[in-house]
Amino acid sequence: MTVCKFIQKLHLIDLLPMFRVSSRLAMNEISLFVMNIRFMQIIHDVEAIAHATNEHPLALLAEHTKKLLQRDNTIYMPILSQRHRNAAAVSASILHKLYGIKLRPFLENAEHLTEDTIAVFPAADSLEQYIMQVIISTCADGTSDAYCRKLNLFKIETVSGTLVLRWVNSQLARILNWVDRAIQQERWTPVSPQQRHGSSIVEVYRIVEETVDQFFALKVPMRPGELGSLFRGIDNAFQVYAKTILDKIANKEDVVPPVPILTRYSREHGIKAFVKKELKDTRIPDVLKSVEIDVVATSTLCVQLNSLHYAISQLNKLEDSIWERWTRKKHHDKSIKSPAEETARNLQKDSFDGSRKDINAAIDRMCEFTGTKIIFWDLREPFIENLYKPSVSQSRLESVMDPLDMVLNQLCDVIMEPLRDRVVTGLLQASLDGLLRVILDGGPSRVFSLGDAKLLEEDLEILKEFFISGGDGLPRGVVENQVARVRQVVKLHGYETREIIEDLRSASELEMQGGRGKLGADTKTLLRILCHRGESEASQFVKKQFKIPKSGA
Repeated sequence: MTVCKFIQKLHLIDLLPMFRVSSRLAMNEISLFVMNIRFMQIIHDVEAIAHATNEHPLALLAEHTKKLLQRDNTIYMPILSQRHRNAAAVSASILHKLYGIKLRPFLENAEHLTEDTIAVFPAADSLEQYIMQVIISTCADGTSDAYCRKLNLFKIETVSGTLVLRWVNSQLARILNWVDRAIQQERWTPVSPQQRHGSSIVEVYRIVEETVDQFFALKVPMRPGELGSLFRGIDNAFQVYAKTILDKIANKEDVVPPVPILTRYSREHGIKAFVKKELKDTRIPDVLKSVEIDVVATSTLCVQLNSLHYAISQLNKLEDSIWERWTRKKHHDKSIKSPAEETARNLQKDSFDGSRKDINAAIDRMCEFTGTKIIFWDLREPFIENLYKPSVSQSRLESVMDPLDMVLNQLCDVIMEPLRDRVVTGLLQASLDGLLRVILDGGPSRVFSLGDAKLLEEDLEILKEFFISGGDGLPRGVVENQVARVRQVVKLHGYETREIIEDLRSASELEMQGGRGKLGADTKTLLRILCHRGESEASQFVKKQFKIPKSGA
């Protein structure tokens, strides 16, 4: 047997009699000598195993080095510690250095997550964690910090984290492509009678969950930063989904006809348009409606709203699942390094806050748009164009209630129950906006008298009770609050012309000081009441004070 082979079979304890150990330095030199030889033997054994099993040599080397340290720590270190109280820390530090020499070229050349990196990183990190545990648990008198500081750490989490970030970014780009593709292919029909959302949001969640599964299938060390990147990317994907839906609906201004020119009452010609062309322009021809402005159907808007609701309703489940899996992963890693716990806690507070905020804002905007579209587009003719023409008594709100009821039933048939009140509130607000439009900016063909105030109040009450629906509709308090702004305007029609004129004069001065007149209305509202008042006194006042043109043929 050669001297080399003989030494390879020896353990550190076998060599102690050959040396006169009179100092720690001598003990360290012996440890370095023996560990070098034993590590070389492990390398030789690992090469043979790797060739036979096709496993990566560095992963096998980490496992076998760890086993060597475990065996020595159990069998020999209790005896060696009698000669050197930190013998275990010395041996562990030497093995860390020897393995690090082999590992670093691999780390420096790692650019992407591959089968090799996924095999080596966990094994190397596990070895380093065990080495640090040995040092911390065996060092006396708090000397472990000194040994740990001397270690040239592998920094597996840093290298691995960089590669994971590259992988995450590539996957997030893939998700965004799928979001765009899913919406492009969407037909906005319910998935089923029970699942009234579109198929696109189901597809988006499928690709997101698939990416999350792949993320946690990466059995490599990670930091909270990689998790944060995943959260931000998914958050952004849902924000893009909401924005893409919003971008495809028409602008609110496109479905609301232009406000007619403000004119005053004309006894000679009745209430007619001041300029025929301008009156004609207030109506958009059917050709323009269907060709130049693309206004989606109400049923489509409902499915889009349901899809946004599905998106936000599933976020909590997705978020909880990710955090649960992350907690299990970190527990499995059993890292003794100080993790960025504060960073993780901060992430947990607002993981998907961006998408929650944007989706809720999108739902609010779409509810508002849906109501506006129904009143100012779908019901434009009976509501905006013909209500209270030629007079209040001849065209009451009752004529609008049947088509409004039909539309409301269609909404409730498609919209998800949790969204019902939000959508119906949007319709209520639009109905009140339409009523104000008719009363204040109804154009030259509308005129109101003092006696109309009672009829208008009755109509407003009908509209209010319609949306309350005997307790089956919106909460009474919500409806009352919305109706209050219109009720104030309706009451103005019950005041004598002279009272309104006096209040307009005082309000003009008070508004400069931030106040209002005793009737509680602003000057614009009071002026419009007078312009539509079918009395010469009102007409002469607005002519003299505001140069409002007279209605004419």
